[in-house]
Amino acid sequence: MAAIVGLIIIITALLSLNKNISPFPSPRQQAVLITSGPFKLIRHPIYTGILMFTCGVGLYTENITRLIIFLLLLLLFNLKARYEEILLVKKFPAYTDYKKHTGMFLPKFYK
Repeated sequence: MAAIVGLIIIITALLSLNKNISPFPSPRQQAVLITSGPFKLIRHPIYTGILMFTCGVGLYTENITRLIIFLLLLLLFNLKARYEEILLVKKFPAYTDYKKHTGMFLPKFYK
């Protein structure tokens, strides 16, 4: 179930980003800050979806290698997201306030 939810999150986030998507940490020059769709609750929903998918598959198959891959991806995405956010704050000053209201990989349930 987690894997399916992860795929849905990935697809929804990709559709929300549209032309703003980039495989690189730095935002595109013509990019705009997206704070709607899954980005309303989570700053990095594509990473969240990938993590949910890999964790779900690892647990479902009871495969330790897949669970290790999940943990390595968690570490990688945490580092990459922190670097991306430095660049996003530089490009979008409103990103600082956006960070206060949204979680990095999971929604914030508190203010």
